[in-house]
Amino acid sequence: MSKKITIIHNPRCSKSCATLKLIQDREPKIVEYLKTPPTAEYLSEVLDMLKMEPRDLMRKGESEYKDNNLADTALSRNELIAAMVANPILIERPIVIANGKAAIGRPPESILDIL
Repeated sequence: MSKKITIIHNPRCSKSCATLKLIQDREPKIVEYLKTPPTAEYLSEVLDMLKMEPRDLMRKGESEYKDNNLADTALSRNELIAAMVANPILIERPIVIANGKAAIGRPPESILDIL
């Protein structure tokens, strides 16, 4: 298994920057998801690693959540993932992926268990 670490990162987010600082010496692959949104397939894999459903990973306070009526319980997993791909600001961050597992860096130290 690869020792490579990936962080899904927003450099304007203090929690994301603090999480990156924790792993910086491990030379992580940094993915600025607002510039390079994940594919639906990749996001689905990350959700599986997190053991979460799409809505659990969404930032519900963002206007895109309300504007796209994403609280609608009739929306499918695929529809919610598609909304996150189209509006990556909805994705909670940071997410660290290592050793076939993923964790959200809120608080930043919560990612240490997967390293």
